[in-house]
Amino acid sequence: MDVRRFRADLYELATKACKGDEHDVRSKVFGIADILVTLYRKNFVKINHSALELVCARGLIKEGYEVKVEQILDRSLVCDVIGTGGDGPLIVEIETGFIPPEAALEPSAYARARIASKIARYSRFAGRFALGTTPSYVLDVPHFFIEPPAERTRAEAEQIKALTDVRYNKPAIRIEELLQARLDWIFLIDVDSATTKQVEPSAYLETASALMGLNRGQGLNPKRRPRELGFKLEQSAS
Repeated sequence: MDVRRFRADLYELATKACKGDEHDVRSKVFGIADILVTLYRKNFVKINHSALELVCARGLIKEGYEVKVEQILDRSLVCDVIGTGGDGPLIVEIETGFIPPEAALEPSAYARARIASKIARYSRFAGRFALGTTPSYVLDVPHFFIEPPAERTRAEAEQIKALTDVRYNKPAIRIEELLQARLDWIFLIDVDSATTKQVEPSAYLETASALMGLNRGQGLNPKRRPRELGFKLEQSAS
């Protein structure tokens, strides 16, 4: 464990991210970096995930949120980034696309199950909920979560539950959690440029479906044909 290298890397990233920012923003971002360094000493975080959290946190701080990282929600859940302010807490769960060795022969199913479980488990604690990822990774988000809760069916929820139960059953995700789960934003977190962009989930799915070329049985967006390529970027914190 090289704590000095971890700190140096995060400080370098924070310096790049905060170039031109006011002192108050810089102070808060470097405070987040220090928290992540402390967690790294305890072997709770890794550099690739921490870099994404730091850039995401800076974007929310710029929007006026009070931000915390690795925040405990209950006995079994710790969220990556949470911002308070405005109309309730905004939770961002970061997805890097990591596939563990035990899922090497079914990586797509594993990724879909993990994303679905994150939306269901974390969004109930949030006023708004977002998934964060890199521009180089395509999230396989079930279309079920894009539909308003009133338009979802129990049969669809049971299909998602069957997918998640394979990996996430202690405790198992309840049908009611799936029916009420929400996904308000996709955050594209670019560590290279130290910027974050907000994308509407429906726009993200249209592009992701076209890029992945999935069939209608497993596709991300089986109800619509993609109208265009290129994400519709709603906001950018740069």
